Amino acid sequence: MQSFIKRTICKNTADSFLEQEDFVAVEKRLRVSVNGKELLSLYCTPMMVRELVVGMFMTEDIIKGGWCAERMSIEYGDDVIVDIPAEGEVSMEGAVITSGCIGGITFPKRMSLRKTEDPFRIRADALKHLFRKFQNSSELYKLTGCVHSAGLSDGEHILCIAEDIGRHNAVDKVLGYALIESIPFEGKIMLASGRLSSEIVSKCAKWGIPVVASRTSPTSLAVDIAEKNGVTVVGFIRADRLNIYTHPHRVV
Repeated sequence: MQSFIKRTICKNTADSFLEQEDFVAVEKRLRVSVNGKELLSLYCTPMMVRELVVGMFMTEDIIKGGWCAERMSIEYGDDVIVDIPAEGEVSMEGAVITSGCIGGITFPKRMSLRKTEDPFRIRADALKHLFRKFQNSSELYKLTGCVHSAGLSDGEHILCIAEDIGRHNAVDKVLGYALIESIPFEGKIMLASGRLSSEIVSKCAKWGIPVVASRTSPTSLAVDIAEKNGVTVVGFIRADRLNIYTHPHRVV
């Protein structure tokens, strides 16, 4: 499904008005069912839908027991309809709406976090260079100016980039991609374009990702969670500067 549409707009510059064609990001409602019973719905950019659902469901432990991402059915229409065949127990208990602008779903009380002792390190100049590469790779953002980006890197290469109208969705897509492709999270960096909330840092801590980096800032609760779980949080990566909020030994 297309991630953007073309629309004629009226553009004002100085004292003139001009009709021209512009690009607008597509927003769709995603409805997810398990064994035919609708479980949740949210709004997203309708790309990497399988990765989004896998990342969300596995990170949040929504299904306890057996289910197969390859058997997931996806139908694209006015809404995006996903159905997951599963044998395990399904629970939405403890669900809360996230602090994201699109209002994602997370289960903070149920998510099992583990403290990472990952020895991964990266030079500050290498991280700045990597982040510039990440930003330049956000094609949908450059086209529409309307989406968030997330990416997974090993410190040298960007292994995956995902874009979505929701910050949490973009991160879930990256996590889902790595899980589907069996990419280990050790020695990796989660790159993000937006604010680092407690939910995003918790998602990364869940999988033991040692570094989370963004062009903007973390929240106080995100910093607390990162400090407790051994995650290095880096914010305000701009040109020749960055801020390290927790576990600074990993940025040298």
